[in-house]
Amino acid sequence: MSIDVPLILGGLAVGFVVGLTGMGGGALMTPMLIFVFRVDPLVAVSSDVVASLFMKPAGAVVHMRRGTVNLKLVLWLCVGSVPAAFSGALLIQALPFGDSLDDALKMVLGVALLIASCGLVVRAVLQMVRNRSALGEGPTLLSAPRELVVRPVPTAILGAVAGLLVGMTSVGAGSIVIVVLLLLYPALKASQLVGTDLVQAVPLVAAASLGHLLYGDFSLGLTTSLLIGAIPGAWFGAHVSARAPGGIIRRALAILLLASGLKLLGASLPVVLGAAASALVLGNLLWFLVKRRFGAAPAGSEADSTPEELTDGPSSDPIDEPADDSAETSSRR
Repeated sequence: MSIDVPLILGGLAVGFVVGLTGMGGGALMTPMLIFVFRVDPLVAVSSDVVASLFMKPAGAVVHMRRGTVNLKLVLWLCVGSVPAAFSGALLIQALPFGDSLDDALKMVLGVALLIASCGLVVRAVLQMVRNRSALGEGPTLLSAPRELVVRPVPTAILGAVAGLLVGMTSVGAGSIVIVVLLLLYPALKASQLVGTDLVQAVPLVAAASLGHLLYGDFSLGLTTSLLIGAIPGAWFGAHVSARAPGGIIRRALAILLLASGLKLLGASLPVVLGAAASALVLGNLLWFLVKRRFGAAPAGSEADSTPEELTDGPSSDPIDEPADDSAETSSRR
């Protein structure tokens, strides 16, 4: 097993962005391995999935300790995600691609990146509207998760879709799960959405990792090099996130994912650049419209908060952190 310094630095950069923004590691790590380090796509997916298994539990533990996890939702998400994630690694090998497996996997990855990019955009818009803020940020006040009427069938289907994407591509779970949970359970606050997603992602990634260890093309040296950089990078990024405009960075990453997805799908350079420029213009236009609507009432989310949301147990002191949760450390995909 050899340790590769450039891979360590690449893992450090990706880990920092993940800790800073909560952006899923797979959506950044896998394209980086393919485009920058010229790693075989299946090796990149397998190694990235296994690496994520060691990065996700840190954020999950933080949220479990803070009580921002809805265990009923975790259970039903895992009902769908665990078998689907394990099957994803087997499915990508079983599909009749033959010698064109790498090309087919690039296409699947490209579609997954486009889905992740759209998910980030939808999530940003929902947060801007929900928090009445053009930045989509604001203080998240932690409290125990509310009792929800869990909808087992759509929740399990959501878990299965996210699990299959992770098992096949290592991309997509975080963006998809957060956005759909926002739509299915609007009563959940941002910290509870993040905590629930992080905890359910641990068994999901464990199942996907087992599948890739058995059926994929896992590289121990590659994974070790990534982890050496990614773990401290995510830790540092999480500490910086309290002061950085994570929402804005997250939207910039959506454009990066759009460009990467189109490139994986075989789009020409002018098409990729044109799509990225168009997304930048339209995104700024949308931001301007939202800013005009909510800019005059930056404290709207606090004004609409109920006394129950302003307390955490017996204490009435709010915990100030970004809406996407600064504790969303290393681990979201």
